[in-house]
Amino acid sequence: MNNKIVLITGASSGIGLACARKFAEHGTRLIVAARRKDRLDQLIKDLQKKHGTESYILELDVRDKEAVEKTINNLPSEWKTIDVLVNNAGLSRGLDRVHEAKVEDWEEMIDTNIKGLLYVTRAVLPGMVKRNSGMVINIGSIAGFQPYPKGNVYSATKAAVDSLTDSLRMELVDTAIRICTVDPGLVETEFSLVRYRGDAERAKPVYQGFQPLKPEDVAEAVVFCATRPVHVQVAQLVVMPTHQASTTMVHRKS
Repeated sequence: MNNKIVLITGASSGIGLACARKFAEHGTRLIVAARRKDRLDQLIKDLQKKHGTESYILELDVRDKEAVEKTINNLPSEWKTIDVLVNNAGLSRGLDRVHEAKVEDWEEMIDTNIKGLLYVTRAVLPGMVKRNSGMVINIGSIAGFQPYPKGNVYSATKAAVDSLTDSLRMELVDTAIRICTVDPGLVETEFSLVRYRGDAERAKPVYQGFQPLKPEDVAEAVVFCATRPVHVQVAQLVVMPTHQASTTMVHRKS
């Protein structure tokens, strides 16, 4: 991975941030994309100091198709050869039954988790195809194949991520490009805080009573996929806490 260019979306926190740190340990050059530029500024300072990492910041909302196209297409020449794309940007909003949910919550999840992933992939993939080299790693969720009550649209968006990943793999089977998905279970990040729009009291119990995954656990899985020999494609990697058996079954200490 030394000097390979890795683009990570949603790199300002959680799994994306952990991926940036883990890839930096492997000597990569990093393009870090997120909406919160102040966090990205701090991240690249930390990585440069610790690893001497060369980084490039994209202040970007993946939901903005025109901005994604313009930003990726206008990368400086020394940053255009993206070797690994980590489509990590995503979120969940609300925990409601369909007939009680807010449509704007659905739209935000669909625009970010599906359309945002597609916009970035559409902008990056042609270069990989032209070079016949590269890897796309999509961050899904076990919710994509194990939907749960009130997680309806979020689960549907992650099912779409898995389906799109499979389709890409089929479309590119005659190339050297590898297409992977990493589907984690419960990971202690800002996920629940975002879902409940900053309500810490509602978000806190999600990770109580057991040891959830850490963002670093998922980042290690992502880097594992990226560092396999070129003839090895990790099609899907599912990572769960030891005390989680499904989306709805978690053994918590009383």
